[in-house]
Amino acid sequence: MTGTVVNVLAVLAGGSIGLLIGSRMPEKYSKVFFHVVGLFTLVLGLSMAIKTDEPLLVVFSLILGVLSGTLLDLQNRLDNLSNRLKNRFKISGNRFSEGLVVAFLLYCMGSLTVLGAIEEGMGGTPKLFYLKSLMDGFSSIVLASTLGVGVLFSALPLLVYQGSLTLIASFAASSLSGSIINELSAVGGILLVALGFNILEIKRFDVINMLPALLFIVLLMLLFS
Repeated sequence: MTGTVVNVLAVLAGGSIGLLIGSRMPEKYSKVFFHVVGLFTLVLGLSMAIKTDEPLLVVFSLILGVLSGTLLDLQNRLDNLSNRLKNRFKISGNRFSEGLVVAFLLYCMGSLTVLGAIEEGMGGTPKLFYLKSLMDGFSSIVLASTLGVGVLFSALPLLVYQGSLTLIASFAASSLSGSIINELSAVGGILLVALGFNILEIKRFDVINMLPALLFIVLLMLLFS
């Protein structure tokens, strides 16, 4: 869990710096940073998605994921939780939920998350997580300067998600083949593309409702690949 803890601390440190910068940054510059984040998210997602070798399984996982997420109403549940956190901690602004979601997905959807979890779960030095921490730390500076304190709160789901993956990998690393990791990364890339559209205000997607697709792609790969 050392790598995950370092990653969380990097996000908190970078996010804190971003909040300090953001409060002193003219609006025209914050908009530019925001657009850069959106473009980066879109390009990163596309680069991950096009690497799929099982497009039909990816499509089916997305369909099943969206249906499940919509049925469970995950997006509204997260929005309600975000509002409660805002009220609890007396947070102003209307981008708390967006900052939380954008940061969490950017930090957790890449193949580096899965590969890093496997590396540390198998007892190796978490070099990949250290590299990821450096990247996420710089990213959180930009994100927090434009999206606010929600980026800091993303450290909690990051800790839970990445820590859980590491624990699972310590027991099941041998079952996670390269092909499964590749398709998991492809589905994550599509979620990032949807997120990029949201950030750039091109088209609105309920990305949280799509998250179960990450579980379904693993199950489908185990069944049919």
